[in-house]
Amino acid sequence: LTLCLITIISIISILWVFSNNLPDYKFLKMYKPAVSSKLYSGGGELVSDFSSEKRIFVPFESIPNIVINSFLSAEDKNFFSHPGIDAKGILRATINNFQNILNDKRLEGASTITQQVAKNFLLTNEVSLRRKIKEAILAFRIEKAYSKQRILELYLNQIYLGEGTYGIAAASLEYFDKSVKELNYQEAALLAALPKAPSKYNPFRYKKLAKKRRNLVLNNLYENNFISQSQFEKLKKSEVKLKKRKIKLFNEANSYSEEVRRRIKEKYGFKQLYSEGLAIKIPLDVNYQVSAKQALRKGIEEYDRRHGWRGPIVNKYSNKNWEEKLKNLKIDPTLKWKIAEIVGVNDDKIDFKIFKTIIKDKIETRKISWAIKKDVFKSFKNGDFIFVKKQNNNSWTLKQYPKVNGGIVVLDPFSGKVKALVGGFDYKSSEFNRVTQAKRQPGSAFKPFVYAAALENNFSPNSIVLDAPFIAEQGVGLKNWKPENYGKKFYGPSTLRKGIEKSRNLMTVRVAQSTGFEKISNISKNLGVYENVPELLSVSLGSNETTLLKLTNAYSIFINGGKKINPILINRIQDRRGKTIFNSEKRDCEGCKIVNNEDKNFVPKIKDNYDQVISQETAYQITSMLEGVVKRGTGKKLKTLNVPLAGKTGTTNDNFDAWFIGSTSNLTIGVYVGYDEPKSLGKYETGAKAALPIFKHFIE
Repeated sequence: LTLCLITIISIISILWVFSNNLPDYKFLKMYKPAVSSKLYSGGGELVSDFSSEKRIFVPFESIPNIVINSFLSAEDKNFFSHPGIDAKGILRATINNFQNILNDKRLEGASTITQQVAKNFLLTNEVSLRRKIKEAILAFRIEKAYSKQRILELYLNQIYLGEGTYGIAAASLEYFDKSVKELNYQEAALLAALPKAPSKYNPFRYKKLAKKRRNLVLNNLYENNFISQSQFEKLKKSEVKLKKRKIKLFNEANSYSEEVRRRIKEKYGFKQLYSEGLAIKIPLDVNYQVSAKQALRKGIEEYDRRHGWRGPIVNKYSNKNWEEKLKNLKIDPTLKWKIAEIVGVNDDKIDFKIFKTIIKDKIETRKISWAIKKDVFKSFKNGDFIFVKKQNNNSWTLKQYPKVNGGIVVLDPFSGKVKALVGGFDYKSSEFNRVTQAKRQPGSAFKPFVYAAALENNFSPNSIVLDAPFIAEQGVGLKNWKPENYGKKFYGPSTLRKGIEKSRNLMTVRVAQSTGFEKISNISKNLGVYENVPELLSVSLGSNETTLLKLTNAYSIFINGGKKINPILINRIQDRRGKTIFNSEKRDCEGCKIVNNEDKNFVPKIKDNYDQVISQETAYQITSMLEGVVKRGTGKKLKTLNVPLAGKTGTTNDNFDAWFIGSTSNLTIGVYVGYDEPKSLGKYETGAKAALPIFKHFIE
């Protein structure tokens, strides 16, 4: 009796001691787990997701019985009958652990699902008797405070299941590319096998071990009468079938999605973006994005080939660290380039072997004449590592990673919605966004704004302007400013239209001088090209810096009839409950709130309330003049497309930057090409030669 009394008092004392300073479990009632935010294109395709933990919350009512039965069989078959602790399970584990200790085996646990909820939400992973006692006390309290359904809901949404996934919904997508409602017993059993040791039983890495553990869960399902013996026999023989989830546009749209991520993080904070389950809709068009990326890469590679072969990545015979150099290469997978070792050089072909494979093939030298300086033996040697890519006709071509870079952006000129954005040749090697972050001189691409200011102030397209030498004093001790035309020629009196078509610098300076700095400054600020404009005539020739996105957006004014728009990268943001917290649409809809209207022909109207910053007449005339650039001027290489186009080339001093901004009837496209550390693109590498072909590739 005394012994029993001492035991009871000891147990009560232990429980009393450990009951103090326990974490507050009441927050579980309102607990909202961290949920990943999703980025969707204009067509509804999943572009990317942002998460600290990959998780999609699923309420208990939406979890199928197949999943519930599998997890109960794997983790806690008496879940719906015990009070938080499974006494039978503890007794069984205690007996088994005596044998495990003697046989030097891993100890067996007896934690219930409720105990795991207590540990995962309220305690640490410390392995000690102290923690187990706290865990047991909390399990009792949680069982009293919440329903079994709520406890199971918390567990199935919180549990870590490997591959960075938390909860059954995210894991189902990661391993099978299915929603939880589509899972069968063999798939649900595999998921239920993972909580014990997600890394050890990872089916992508250890398929045999994962299958063995899955079959144990299937056996438990059979013993618990959730499946029949015939089902069990059939299921345990089935192979583990996995389907890795792939986000279709993850690599194609990484410049776009990173820009969106950066903006949302700045506005709403890290926590809301990475854990509050935002649904972010962007105006990105899948086809435009893929075409824009292909066009930019093609144009940059064409430029790079014009400037010759710079040599292999490394040669294994002349560089001891060749393996390390190859290991550190970062190449975007969408390029589909392979690293190859040259194993033979002949007059008519180069033999190579794909690195770390047994694949061997050849490249015909006649197809890579751009890379051969004098003869093929001086350009290529055995042991050279090069980039190669397989063509559609199964032949291989030589690739060279370009040093030059650029960007392309496509937007709707009537709304400002950005349909495609590519910030560079290869996002993996450089995340710098040359559409939104690179500030460069637009050069001649700024001229249409000078001419627009002139048309707003008594000039007309047929106004005569002198194209002759121009000299301006810059102050005491400074050299006089003497701008020149490309080619250093003068053409005498010419019309305003001719001046923009042929991109005449001297005419533009005289037009700017006649119009006045203030008017040009105002129009460039109103259109968002520049924020601060220095009082210099050279500004009229594009000497001030701006971004490709701002410049392209400003060109939209000519297409939409003179209305100011702002570039839109985000259409709408909704929180995890579907409430809209941001909407880019600011226009009013007349009649949208009318539910029942007797007039069957009634159609709601969207009121266009954009600011009119230049007249419709000026917008029309500039568009017409930019069409002339394509028909007769610096953009005439586009004539072969036989599509109505308007656009303007841009080239800065010494060919540092090349631009082409152009429009169709419903799109405005901006292209920029240049070095990240500014230097000349080379002689004759103007906007018409370096940037315009990229625009052309995209239109095609």
